[in-house]
Amino acid sequence: MDVWASPRFGTLLMPQRSSFILPPTVLVLLSIISVQIGSAIAKSLFTQLNPYGVAFLRVGFAAIVLMALWRPKFSAVKRSSYPALILFGLVLAFMNLTFYLANERIPLAVAVTLEFIGPLSVAVVNSRRWIDGLWVMLAAIGILLLAPIDSAAGFDPIGILLALTAGGLWAAYILLSARVGQALPGGTGLAWAMTVGTVGLLPFGIIGGGAALFVPHLLLIGFGVALLSSVLPYSFELEALRWMPVRVFGVLLSLEPAAAALMGFLILGETLSLQAIAAIVLVSIAAAGSSRFATREAPPP
Repeated sequence: MDVWASPRFGTLLMPQRSSFILPPTVLVLLSIISVQIGSAIAKSLFTQLNPYGVAFLRVGFAAIVLMALWRPKFSAVKRSSYPALILFGLVLAFMNLTFYLANERIPLAVAVTLEFIGPLSVAVVNSRRWIDGLWVMLAAIGILLLAPIDSAAGFDPIGILLALTAGGLWAAYILLSARVGQALPGGTGLAWAMTVGTVGLLPFGIIGGGAALFVPHLLLIGFGVALLSSVLPYSFELEALRWMPVRVFGVLLSLEPAAAALMGFLILGETLSLQAIAAIVLVSIAAAGSSRFATREAPPP
């Protein structure tokens, strides 16, 4: 499985349908915009429903939709797959939670940029070529540019650490998704993993969200976040990947930090310093370069 083509953030693996009319490049761009709109809306909920409650609603609603789509049978899950499946679900859940906790403290674009270090690290570790050292260097410079803390600009060390933790969990998610995908067909493994993740987040969601979890309009917005952040973008991506080389997909995916900066500004009113913008550009270039010059692999069946 290619790093940049792997499911992200609890991707809803939709059954294949007839192809969309839109070109695959447009589908990927729509996916990127949808994900970042969902993240911005989720962050706007933090004043009414804290990150614990928002993460619980996102994973919970995604689990419900995924279970309804795939209707997996528990009897089909082998006992030998339980450990990997449970770990996969917990990693998925806390990847979302740490990302939202980071978003509470630092700008959306910065959190997305730092999180990209996870898949970038997996791509580089699996390579033995000198040019990958260039991507590591660019990403490292970007992180160092973000390291100086400026409380007036909305940066703090805990937020940066949480975003990097989310990136590490994203890397673990990539590795575990390949293992679970081999054990369980289609989207059934992800459906069970989402359910495990929902159970794992349940105490955090109840304690953190409290009575706000039962407010109808917050539930509706939470469901919308799940659709924007999971269902729509990843159905677009999977359709696009049927017609687009993985390398091109990976290069386009590196636009996510820029899209996050745009949505953060339009929806949340977040502005970035020139130093932060330079850091985002460097990490995006590293992600695009890592994908563009990746070692060719045989396409999956």
